[in-house]
Amino acid sequence: MTSRLRPVWVTTLVALLAVALGAVFTADRGVARAADAPYKDPSLPVAARVDDLLSRMSLDDKVGQMTQADRSVLTSVSDVATYRLGSILSGGGSAPSPNTPSSWADMYDNFQRQALSTPLGIPMIYGIDAVHGNNNVVGATIFPHNIGLGATRDPDLVERVGRAAAEEVSGTGIDWTFAPCLCVARNDRWGRTYESFSEDPQLVTQMTTIVDGFQKAGNASILATAKHYVGDGGTTGGKDQGNTELSEADLRAIHLAPFKAAVQRGVGSVMVSYSSWNGVKMHGNKYLLTDVLKGELGFTGFVVTDWAGIDQLDGQTGFTANEITTAINAGVDMVMVPTDYKKFISLLKQEVQAGHIAMSRIDDANRRILAKKFELGLFERPLTDRSYTSTVGGAAHRAIAREAVRKSLVLLKNAGNVLPLGKSGGKIFVAGKSADDIGNQSGGWTISWQGSSGNITQGTTILQGIRDTVGSGTQVTYNRDGSGIDSSYRAAIAVVGETPYAEGQGDRTGSMGLDSTDLATLQRLKASGVPLVVVLVSGRPLDIAGQIDQWNALVAAWLPGTEGRGVADVLFGDYAPTAKLPMTWMRSADQQPINAGDGKQALFEYGFGLTYTGSSPSPSPSPSPSPSPSPSVSPSPSPSPSASPSPSPSSGGCVVTYKVNDWGSGFTADVTITNRSSSPVNGWRLQWTYAGDQKVTGYWNATIMQSGQQVTASNATWNGTIGASGGTASFGFQGSYSGANPAPTAFTLNGTACTTG
Repeated sequence: MTSRLRPVWVTTLVALLAVALGAVFTADRGVARAADAPYKDPSLPVAARVDDLLSRMSLDDKVGQMTQADRSVLTSVSDVATYRLGSILSGGGSAPSPNTPSSWADMYDNFQRQALSTPLGIPMIYGIDAVHGNNNVVGATIFPHNIGLGATRDPDLVERVGRAAAEEVSGTGIDWTFAPCLCVARNDRWGRTYESFSEDPQLVTQMTTIVDGFQKAGNASILATAKHYVGDGGTTGGKDQGNTELSEADLRAIHLAPFKAAVQRGVGSVMVSYSSWNGVKMHGNKYLLTDVLKGELGFTGFVVTDWAGIDQLDGQTGFTANEITTAINAGVDMVMVPTDYKKFISLLKQEVQAGHIAMSRIDDANRRILAKKFELGLFERPLTDRSYTSTVGGAAHRAIAREAVRKSLVLLKNAGNVLPLGKSGGKIFVAGKSADDIGNQSGGWTISWQGSSGNITQGTTILQGIRDTVGSGTQVTYNRDGSGIDSSYRAAIAVVGETPYAEGQGDRTGSMGLDSTDLATLQRLKASGVPLVVVLVSGRPLDIAGQIDQWNALVAAWLPGTEGRGVADVLFGDYAPTAKLPMTWMRSADQQPINAGDGKQALFEYGFGLTYTGSSPSPSPSPSPSPSPSPSVSPSPSPSPSASPSPSPSSGGCVVTYKVNDWGSGFTADVTITNRSSSPVNGWRLQWTYAGDQKVTGYWNATIMQSGQQVTASNATWNGTIGASGGTASFGFQGSYSGANPAPTAFTLNGTACTTG
């Protein structure tokens, strides 16, 4: 008989039996009870899937999604399912054994299967600090740290670096990186300076292309994290996790701009900074987390704490219920509680049930987290895509890293054109503690949190790169401390600098010079009378003014990573150096902080960099007096803008784009000048008149003078030339006003009217 003709009691009994049998099937197989639910349908919009899933979740499910624990402290793998954990992480050095790509993938899949075994089958997301490649994994490609990438001035390259890293991360199962660091490092004493692309917010903003590299890598896409929000690079004294003492206008102008750009690129998560702003811990700052980030900037991803970040809110060891409430109500969505996830879950539930945290806030956090999981495709492809596992440390990615190395090298001195070195004939002496040390050249956040010296992973040291580059008729001799050199060598290469560190362990509160080992090595080499080329491996500019006159050439190699052949590419002239300083280089440590536009005389200005070709470098170095005779010209660059800027060519004209971020009583402006003529502009001066009472209060990448309503912006020392036929120059400033803030309607470049873009 047909169902339409069944008695009601029969139909009811059949339905009850079906539900009971379905529950048994689900418990036995770990299949979601809502297998045909809308949230399982990938054809539906993400918002609809989130709404459906959220309607099925209990408080336990929701609290679990907001919890992230470190893999090393899980009581049992089954805790992922028991506590409905939304995320697992590996802190620096928290790796499976053996530390191989396949072991990582197996570990990830094991955790993920636990998450999928829960009634709703919500996949977990796994986070790591893949900050310069998949740097936790032995054998992975290690790219230059951000300071080197900033020196390249190449956003396309940085995007390709991000994509290559995403493929290697995805090949180990991981789907979320705590990168990029968008800090604007304003004091080189800070131990995280090398994690910053630049002291200039505009350059950091340009490098947010790495977000696209991470998140637009096809099936290898991983979630990116903009960190550390906000102001971590501006703390007083450069102290890690310190206090950023700035006006709101300065905080916005210097430190917020890169985050705005990352949000516009769709960055999936934002990590909160340990630091404070004017004494208020960022982890509890509702105004900046909710009002500015989520409201004003329109961030739709989720906010995650730093490692045990909520523990610091009350200044006492460990976290409390009140700290949890403060952080969640401030706008934190996922909490990294690496060592005490069970206590956190219990207290968070307690605070919700007591009404201290509204369910609407819990639901908002879950919406944000779940949306990113859906967008990543974790519900459809939850396990490792093993087709990417073989890319870890692969030749194609190492080629990109080598390109990044050579494009990151800044040539700071080249007396007598000692560089490039010839490949053929004679003998070359190589020395220095970092010449044959893959750990030193990779820096912190490599295999372990702090990194370490030595043969910690696969790659090419700078020494090996030199040996691979020279011709067969050239003898390369290596001695770590420089012993054994004599005048028979045609050149000596010293690879010296810092040894690995990370975070606060790298803060340098006193001397910022070379250590005694390096100084002794350099002295031995100099005493031989052989031309001396110094390759500086460091995470920041170092105090070298007292020694540089003794060197014939100086190359800032930053922390190049595993592909040391890229250094040799430049030393021996296969590629000319093209990089420019992303940081102002101090004359002495007591100048810190030193940044472009602050009036302090630098050893090398921001943007300085020599090359092997062309009539003159830009900016040109000028001699400085030396207390003793020296065969070389001291590299103190003290260029100045042209006394009389060249006229703006009339054919083709110029275009000015003026973009404002306005918050009611203050604003920042980004200005770009585009030269449409067929001739370059050498030395520029842009003028405009305000219609209101706008007052310029600070500026970068230009010098700005204001008289009444008239404003004049002149080029900085390093960006005085605007190339022909589409060349650009950009600068920015902050200001205040009352009433209205209309944009200028007319601009003149060197006296010639421009159109507005």
